Amino acid sequence: MQIFEFHFNPKEKKDTIFDSFCFEPATNFERRMGSLYMAGLLKNILPQHRHFLDNLAQTIKDKYYKTTLNKPSQSLRESLKRANEYLEGIAKRGDVSWLGNLGFSVLSIKNFELNFTKVGNFKIILLRKGQVIDIDQRLRFQEIEPYPLKVFGNIISGKLTENDILLVLTKELFDFIQAQKLLQELAQVSIPQPLAQTERETIDQKRIKDFFNERKEKLLPVSGLYLLIVLSKEAPSKEKAILSQNRIFSLKKAFQPLLRPFKVPEVALPFKKLKRPKLTIRPQIKLPSLRIKKPKKLLLPAPALDKRAVLILSFIIFLTIGFFIFEKREELKLQEYAAQLEQIEEKVEEAQTYLMVAESKPQAKEQANLLFQESLEDLTPLINIASNFPSSLANQIFDLKETISNNLYQLNSLLIVAEPELFFEFKPREFVPQKMVYSQEKIIFFSPYANNVFQLSQEGESELLSIEKNFDLAVSLSDSLLLFSQPDQIVKLQDNLFQEPITLSPPYSDFDFSDLASYQSNLYFFEKKAGQIIKYPYLDNNWGNPQSWLGTKKAFDFKSMAVDGSVWILTKDNSIEKYYGGYLQKTLSLEIFPEIKSLSKIFTFLDLPYLYLLEPSQKRIVLLKKTGEVFKQYQSEEFDNLLDFTVSSDGKTIYLLNGMKVYKIKL
Repeated sequence: MQIFEFHFNPKEKKDTIFDSFCFEPATNFERRMGSLYMAGLLKNILPQHRHFLDNLAQTIKDKYYKTTLNKPSQSLRESLKRANEYLEGIAKRGDVSWLGNLGFSVLSIKNFELNFTKVGNFKIILLRKGQVIDIDQRLRFQEIEPYPLKVFGNIISGKLTENDILLVLTKELFDFIQAQKLLQELAQVSIPQPLAQTERETIDQKRIKDFFNERKEKLLPVSGLYLLIVLSKEAPSKEKAILSQNRIFSLKKAFQPLLRPFKVPEVALPFKKLKRPKLTIRPQIKLPSLRIKKPKKLLLPAPALDKRAVLILSFIIFLTIGFFIFEKREELKLQEYAAQLEQIEEKVEEAQTYLMVAESKPQAKEQANLLFQESLEDLTPLINIASNFPSSLANQIFDLKETISNNLYQLNSLLIVAEPELFFEFKPREFVPQKMVYSQEKIIFFSPYANNVFQLSQEGESELLSIEKNFDLAVSLSDSLLLFSQPDQIVKLQDNLFQEPITLSPPYSDFDFSDLASYQSNLYFFEKKAGQIIKYPYLDNNWGNPQSWLGTKKAFDFKSMAVDGSVWILTKDNSIEKYYGGYLQKTLSLEIFPEIKSLSKIFTFLDLPYLYLLEPSQKRIVLLKKTGEVFKQYQSEEFDNLLDFTVSSDGKTIYLLNGMKVYKIKL
């Protein structure tokens, strides 16, 4: 990587210090963590703050490179945690003057994977082939709060490519450069240029240097810091990651200990070297020469092998060969799983890249969401068998799951409610609710099996209203509550009094109303046998003759209905159809995490900006903008028997009926 550090007029403001810190790995172990870059600024300094930025940078650096077995993102989190502890210690000692005056950015880069965070007035910009991308918009920063401190918070991750340029600037300098349109000019200068001799594209470093040298005069009026990082391919490390140690299998070495008891000894009898006799030669006497035979080397006969020993030896050989074959197969499986994990990691990196440009490209967020969901689906089989893997591979799988889940929670606005607020709990002997509706600032509970209605105020005051009818459906009107009793009667509840039942005109014989909504006192029933929406217009303080609102269309796949001027239909395949004037306007296909299994109810009305969706099987309620984008999701293990829900008239409170309990969620 090529690094440019520019400090413009550092002595212009005597009460402000700023500096940049660039750490490149010095050892093979540190290379596993990649490079670490920091930039800091402190305003309204005191004499004891001269080394404030240096000490903070050193604290982060020491912790980051201390454990090289972690992933860079994990090490960065640990180092920021240590930095928070360091700053908290300073505050505890009584020095809080730096609060609100500190700006600091931290970036780690390894194999083009970027992890970064910032606090205060810094800007982090990505230049890619002439484009200017503000990549820190996903971070939502607040003012540093007093003790207990948490200065550094979220980390953003993304995948970069060769020749990308990262810019880290103080906010004042960024605003000046932006006003002078120098950032756009620099983006054009940074476009990779083709080299004929190598047929590759690379950034001409000299062009960048010349760019700043030619514009020195323009930058004189401003003070600030400018850190520029040009990404290039890293030199390959000599160290190789090894999934499992290679084994060289040798039958001789494997069975040598087993064969040792059956080795046939070789025995030789000792003999002494015989001396030849000394001969005395006398005249005219000739003695015959002597032939001396050397003793033979004798071998003892080999002992006979026991048949049982041979069988045992054969069995041991068979088991040993089987063991090594099994072990080799397991090693090949692990290599296959590791390759699958690598493919999933690449998909996650692609999703993170989309997130980095999501602010400038709205469709990128949707694409990132889909990629994260696909990644989690691909990873799930590995998660289920991770206990059989070596700890290093299992940890890698669970770390990746955590990364994917955190991104999906954020993208899908999923809030896990550990302890939802309990608003009311029924006593079985008094009343067993099945359905609920909000009307006139009260919550009304009813059941097809009860001949009374239970009323609950927002303050928790309850009242049981008796009537010799059971009700299947209910809807709130502007001044009252309307309850429907099968097959064709409606009863108005107003000021805690039930009015006389009204019999509706039948739309046709053998009808069966299964859902009810209202708009401007007009009633909309869903008739499931014919697959029709039947409208009863409100005329002259009464409801007129029924009308087939959908015309010739049949709607046998309808599940639930809500009306706000348009009619919203929840279908059996969990999509949402929007109708206006009896005609289909659009269909919303929901790509939500966790994946939708079975929605049971849709709810909205004119003054509400959202569609509310209940899904008991996933223990959650989903709030959609009426454009189809997720606004919020609330999920809790306590929501284990969701029956129904309703929403306050201002839309700020959701009431959930969970068995005999009523929970309250405030938006």
